[in-house]
Amino acid sequence: MQPTVHIQAQGIDEAISGVFGPIVDVLEKIVFFAIPMFGTNVPIVIIWLVVGAIFCNFYFRIRPLRDLPHTIDILKGKFARKSDPGQISSFQATSTELAGTTGLGNIAGVAVAITVGGPGAALWIMIAGALGMALKFAEATLGAMYRRVNDDGTVSGGPMYVLRDGLEKEGKPGLGKFLGAFYAAGMAVAVMGAGNIFQANQVAQHLTEITGGDESFFAGRAWLIGIFLLIPAALVIIGGIQSIARWTSRLVPVMALIYAVAVSAVILVNISEIPHAIQLIVTGAFNPQGIAGGMLGVVIVGVQRALFSNVAGVGTAALAHSATKNNKPTQEGILAAWEPFLDSVVICTMTALAIVVTGEHLNEGQDGVTLTTNAFATVGNWFPIILSICVVLFAFSTVLSYAYYGEKTFGYLFKNNKVAEIGYKIVYLIMIVVGAAVSLETVTRFSDSTFFLVAIPNILGIYLLAKPLKREITGYRRALAAGEITPLPEAEQAGMMPKDPKSRLY
Repeated sequence: MQPTVHIQAQGIDEAISGVFGPIVDVLEKIVFFAIPMFGTNVPIVIIWLVVGAIFCNFYFRIRPLRDLPHTIDILKGKFARKSDPGQISSFQATSTELAGTTGLGNIAGVAVAITVGGPGAALWIMIAGALGMALKFAEATLGAMYRRVNDDGTVSGGPMYVLRDGLEKEGKPGLGKFLGAFYAAGMAVAVMGAGNIFQANQVAQHLTEITGGDESFFAGRAWLIGIFLLIPAALVIIGGIQSIARWTSRLVPVMALIYAVAVSAVILVNISEIPHAIQLIVTGAFNPQGIAGGMLGVVIVGVQRALFSNVAGVGTAALAHSATKNNKPTQEGILAAWEPFLDSVVICTMTALAIVVTGEHLNEGQDGVTLTTNAFATVGNWFPIILSICVVLFAFSTVLSYAYYGEKTFGYLFKNNKVAEIGYKIVYLIMIVVGAAVSLETVTRFSDSTFFLVAIPNILGIYLLAKPLKREITGYRRALAAGEITPLPEAEQAGMMPKDPKSRLY
C-alpha cells in the first residue's frame, strides 16, 4: 500500500510539473535573472534589495542603537491607548512578523549556505541582516501610515494600500492601483507555497526521516503529519489576526528561547573550536578559498540567505504592523527595524556558528536539516530531538503568520469580501495536508519566484513615497526630542497583550 501511495504522490508532482513547469522556468529566469560580475553571476533581485536597503539606511537615517530604550517602551505598549484603532499590540505585530521569518530557513537554509559559500558567508548574513533593518523600518512605517480602519473596527493595510492610496495622494492613481493589485496577487500566491506547502513538506520529510525513513510509520502516510499540523492551525487561523497574534506572541518567545539554549549548548560542547571558527568566518568572508566567484561569491551567498530569511523588502512588515493599536506610524518602523536583527544577526548567526564549530560545513552534499541535526548530535544522541521540536514549531509559526498575509492580500483583490477571505483560508489549510503528502516542487518554485517578484513594487513604492515617509519620520523625531511624546498613564496603555473579552485565553 505504501509504494502505491508514493507512486501516486510522484504522479501528482509530475502532472503539475508537466503543465506548469515551463511557466515556472520562465518566471524563475525573469525573477532571478543574473548578470555576470567578477567571475560570478549576481541575481538582479538581490541587487534591487541591497540597493533599496542602502538607500533606506542613508536617506531615512535610522539609528536603532540610539532608539533602543525608546524601542523597548514601544514594545511594552506605553504609547498606545487601549481605545486606539487597531486589533493587536505592537509586540504582537512583531511576534507575528518574526513567526513568519523565523522558519526552516534559519535552520536548513543557513546550514546549506555555509557549505556552499564557506564559513565566511556567516559574516555576510550578519551584515545583510543589519542592512535589512532600514527596509523593515520603512515598510512598517508606510504600512501604518496608509492603513484603513473599517467600520467594524478591523484594519486593512499592507503594501497594496500603501501603493494605491499613497501614490494616489502623490498624483499617480493609475500607477498606484496597478502596483497595488500586482503586489496583492503576487503575495497571495507566494504565501500559499512558502507558508504552508513548503513548511508542511519539510516537517513531514524530517519526521519521517527521524522515525525510520522508508521503515517509518509515516512513510507513505505523510498526510497524517499534515492533519497533525492542520487541526491546530485551523483553530488559530479561523480566528483571524487577533487569534494568530495571541498565539504567535506566546509561541515565538518560547521557540526562540528553546533554539537559542540548544544552539548555545552545541557551541559550549565544542567551545575549544570557537577561536578557529571565528577565524574561518572572518578570513572566509574576505579571502575565501575554493569558492566560486571568490569574495563576491561568498557575499552573494550570505546576502541572499539573509534576505531570503528575514524577507526585508518583500513588504510583510507592512502587513503585520498595519494592524496595531497605534496612531504613530514611526513607532511601528522603529520596532520593526529590529526584526531582521533578531532573525539574521542573532538566530541565523547562531546556526552558522554551530555548523562551523562542529565541522559540518565540510560535509557537502547533505541537506540543511541533516547538517544541523549532526551538529546537535555532538551534545548527545538524544539532543537532535530538541531540533525536531524546533523544526515543528518554526514551521507551524510560519504557517500561522503567512495565512494572515495571504488572507489580507487576497481579500484586497475582492474589496475585502469576507467570503473570499474565508475561501482563501480553507484552501490554505487544505494545502497543508497536500503539501505534507507530496512535494509539489513546481508549486514551491512558483511561490518562491512570486515571493521575490513582489519586492519590485514594494521597494519601488518606498522610493516613490520617500518624501512623505521622511516627513513622517522627521516630524516624529522632532516631537519626541521636544518632549511632546511621553508614555501614557498605565491605566490607558494598550500594553503588550491587549485583552480581548471574547477570548478564553484571558
